[in-house]
Amino acid sequence: MAGFISFIIATLVTLPLVGYLLMFIFSKQISKNHKRSVQRAIDFSTLLLIISTHFLVMVIWNQSYLWLILLVLIVLAILFVLFHWKFRQEIEYTRVFKGYWRMNFLLFSLVYVVLILFGLVQRILVVVEVL
Repeated sequence: MAGFISFIIATLVTLPLVGYLLMFIFSKQISKNHKRSVQRAIDFSTLLLIISTHFLVMVIWNQSYLWLILLVLIVLAILFVLFHWKFRQEIEYTRVFKGYWRMNFLLFSLVYVVLILFGLVQRILVVVEVL
């Protein structure tokens, strides 16, 4: 049983799109609300994308840059709070966190795709160089 759970977690971290789709389908079956299901799936897969990005960086450069990922998360959170305060003069924490979390989804989706492409090109160049 522990091996199966490890397999599921490894698959979700390796392929965050699978986690997004599973969460969307599960949420859609329960709520019958398409927009809410998409939001829940995005919220769930954001965490998967952050973790996946960390592991992709470790595979590509053989070094952990978790500190850099955490720094980006913190700086982005500070910027979101400052911009929200600047334009609204009042901080609505739930609204700020939703915007921050969704921005992380967009940012880490882009970083994930770039890292996948970079990793593929890097491996192809290594293989071609060997031949």
